[in-house]
Amino acid sequence: MHVLITRPQPQASAWATDLRQAGWAAHALPLISIDGPSDPAPVQSLWQNMASQALLMFVSPAAVNWFFKLRPTDSRWPANALAAAPGPGTTRQLLAAGSAAGLRPDQVLSPDDQAEQFDSETLWPLLAPLDWQGKQVCIISGGDQTEAKGRTWLTAQWQSRGAQVTSLLTYQRGPSAWTPDQQDLARQALISPDTYIWQFSSSQAIDFLVDHHMPRLAMATQPDWARVRAVVTHPKIAERARHLGLIRIMQTRPMLQAVVEALRSAK
Repeated sequence: MHVLITRPQPQASAWATDLRQAGWAAHALPLISIDGPSDPAPVQSLWQNMASQALLMFVSPAAVNWFFKLRPTDSRWPANALAAAPGPGTTRQLLAAGSAAGLRPDQVLSPDDQAEQFDSETLWPLLAPLDWQGKQVCIISGGDQTEAKGRTWLTAQWQSRGAQVTSLLTYQRGPSAWTPDQQDLARQALISPDTYIWQFSSSQAIDFLVDHHMPRLAMATQPDWARVRAVVTHPKIAERARHLGLIRIMQTRPMLQAVVEALRSAK
């Protein structure tokens, strides 16, 4: 049984390595590429005005990576600013990247590793008790070349408590570029789906698979999506997969052991 890890690099390779160590034939097959913003000036400007922010919310490890990669060398994380992350992967990246800039672990708010889901709804109970009236909050996220994709629901919660919320584009998402070997792997997985399991961690990854990658595979027939197996890490991803036609879907938490257990159930 082959497992296809569709996360962006370098996460895809890291997950594939961990799963191989757990006994699975795992392959990195990224569906999304991550690049820096076309204009880094807004990120650098925020660093220079960090003292005005009550909290920065990082939506993903990529948001953390690029925000700190673009930090001016003389900029430090202020003692009065908090940071938030929706899950343990982003939190680990935030603590690792933030320590050199002065971010302390006690300034970081994130759900417990045992939380059922890692998303805005799970994060909000940690944020709700704080005083947000008149405070400035920035959501550090990705998007297209001109617009950051913030968290609509979370923004509404903050605004209802009097916070001023902005979103900052720190990275751009696009379809990844596959090598010929990766194209062959994807083609074989779609033609003979019974020995492959796709691991999807993003609804957008499924969109890129259908809209960008598949037309380049030059397949004679469309895949039988009802035979394709997938492990997904959020209900919204499961919904997108079902809309495509998948019915063999296992939903699990985005933690290594949970994914391993889901893979065992999907065999």
